[in-house]
Amino acid sequence: MEYRRFGKTNKYLSVITLGGMRFIHADDKPKHTIPDDTLEEGIKTVKLALKNGINHIETAHGYGKSETIFGLVLNEALKIPREKYYLMTKGAPANADEARKLVEEQLSTLKTSYFDFYAWHGINNNERYKAACRKGGPVYELLKMKGEGIIRHVGFSTHAPVEIIIRAIETGLFEFVNLHYYYFFQRNYGAIALAQSKDMGVFIISPNDKGGQLFNAPEKIKKITTPLTPVQWNARFCLQNPAVHTLSFGMTKTEHFEEMQGIFPLSVPLNLHDKKVLLEMDKQRLLDDYADYEGYDMYGDPSGINIPEVLRLRKMWKCYDMLEFCRYRYNLFEETHHWFPGRMATKDNIDKINMNKVPCNIPLKEMLLEAHNAFYKGRQSS
Repeated sequence: MEYRRFGKTNKYLSVITLGGMRFIHADDKPKHTIPDDTLEEGIKTVKLALKNGINHIETAHGYGKSETIFGLVLNEALKIPREKYYLMTKGAPANADEARKLVEEQLSTLKTSYFDFYAWHGINNNERYKAACRKGGPVYELLKMKGEGIIRHVGFSTHAPVEIIIRAIETGLFEFVNLHYYYFFQRNYGAIALAQSKDMGVFIISPNDKGGQLFNAPEKIKKITTPLTPVQWNARFCLQNPAVHTLSFGMTKTEHFEEMQGIFPLSVPLNLHDKKVLLEMDKQRLLDDYADYEGYDMYGDPSGINIPEVLRLRKMWKCYDMLEFCRYRYNLFEETHHWFPGRMATKDNIDKINMNKVPCNIPLKEMLLEAHNAFYKGRQSS
């Protein structure tokens, strides 16, 4: 294992974090009832994590049974001394009173007297940014609790467009940020650079699952990254940037930890082999004439389609044979949900696009409809 200083928090975290979102039965009700097999999985996972040098555990109030599992495993089943690990959790309280009540509940669930890191969970759009960061609001209450020693460091997590991430960083309220960044999504590089300039900790969310379900990568990508696995190479890609401090891995099996060991030793910058892989990966974009058109200036288009994300998925399909991942992600779009917002790219929605910002050589409407027909699991549109 290798360790990096998590920005101004001055805590040295393992570059791999044990993420707690994917325990079996985690979303079953009731929330605080833990089945025997879930507890057994939790015990085995935490043992393996600590044995392999992981010192950072991450969970959230919104991760179903996760906080309860960690509370039981760390404090009752394994009785791990609190100073042996760093603990991060998250929540999205709407106001100061709710923040206080929620944190007290989470302290009880996780059976601890303090959190090393607490993130306001999901500054995903401008409305949530304003709700979290307003004067006297929930983030200010979290900072009060920091002054009381209940929380050691306050940060935020985000799935937002980079412009909103930058706005939140520039408030100066936060010591760390949890965001998306991996080979197949590099848009947030500027936000990472800004966080580095402010000496903030940088935590990468879901580089293996949302980063392309790399544990089920197509043969094409496996061949390009060999002898590394796609998971191992993507981790090295992320960690080549010293401003990136830790990656969340949702590991639950022995083989997950064995694969993790193949990430090391890290090289900053990339070593020769990994540079060659990067060049070969980049070269695949030549397979599609429009792969480099990303459409980021189309956020907020009247169509309601998440045009940049559909184009990203289309590129992953056309250039990297990642059709199954694209279908998985595309069918998660929700018109009114801030975690993964967007309407389907149906013909009716496509006809509402404002084409004024689209370069004249880009057949955007045809590209979107092609993607919809390939990805949508229902009846295909024509």
